Amino acid sequence: MLTIRQIYDLAIKLGIQHDLRGVPAVKKHLQRVRNQLETSSKEEKSEFDTERLTNPYSDTRMFSANPHKPVRRILAGIDIGTEELLLARELSKQKPIDLVLSHHPFGPALAGLHEVMELQAEIFASYGVPITVADRLMTLRLEEVSRTIASANHNRPLDAARLLGMDVICTHTATDNIVAYYLRGLIRKQGKKIERVSDVMKLIKSIPEYQEAIKLKAGPMLFAGRPDGYAGKVVLSEVTGGTSGNKDMYEKLSQAGIGTIIGMHMHEEYKKEAEKQHINVLIAGHMSSDSLGMNFFLDEIEKRGVEVIPCSGLIRVKRFKSKKR
Repeated sequence: MLTIRQIYDLAIKLGIQHDLRGVPAVKKHLQRVRNQLETSSKEEKSEFDTERLTNPYSDTRMFSANPHKPVRRILAGIDIGTEELLLARELSKQKPIDLVLSHHPFGPALAGLHEVMELQAEIFASYGVPITVADRLMTLRLEEVSRTIASANHNRPLDAARLLGMDVICTHTATDNIVAYYLRGLIRKQGKKIERVSDVMKLIKSIPEYQEAIKLKAGPMLFAGRPDGYAGKVVLSEVTGGTSGNKDMYEKLSQAGIGTIIGMHMHEEYKKEAEKQHINVLIAGHMSSDSLGMNFFLDEIEKRGVEVIPCSGLIRVKRFKSKKR
């Protein structure tokens, strides 16, 4: 059996292990945060988010008055709001729900969404974009995102959770990292077998979560390019790192020799820019991609004896045989 704290720590651990930058780069980032705290003024230290010292993902957070509470049953979904929290309370009348787990962030995790976007610069650099260029473009974009979400009612779900006495966790980039890592591994394993865009699409459609999404009319789609076109170098540029990056990055990716990008979702203006730069765009799907990352995490939780009830768009696919209860 796990506690709330252990589930939260497991999410961070898996997020770091599957970070496309590599574990050493993540550790270097955490050291930089520690150095920042040490050189801060007294006033800056009083405002410092100490969670950043051990958790590199600002959009993955735990909100619990009793983090050491044992967890036997979880309600897990892609988005958690007041309605899902009320559902958890209703289900608890039959059998207690000890924790509500959300993929998408809320509260301080949503307010700090832009902070995690800097990891995208290092990922783009690994694809051949000069780090100085990637860093500048991502800085402009994360500043834009920060301004956009500043006026949101971040704490609405948290206020509801507090009034209902519910403990909640959100695991955004931590589980998105798992998706990116898994898809990159599949692509690398295929190697030269991937020649055309249709080969990439076939590979994505072989994954159970995307197969289920197709039945829901929300399966993978080709946004830019044609199925029989050459795929070129395939990368994951729209999968992890908070939210969509800077659309001007497509020009740099094209110059770096990237032929096809895989993403979860894409704005129309981004799609047009990718087409302009002759980049194929395969959108795997939002809820299905989020479900893929969550499922690997939830499998690890269920292996440890915790029951998981999926809701709110989560396409639950288990990759292990659970023990009979």
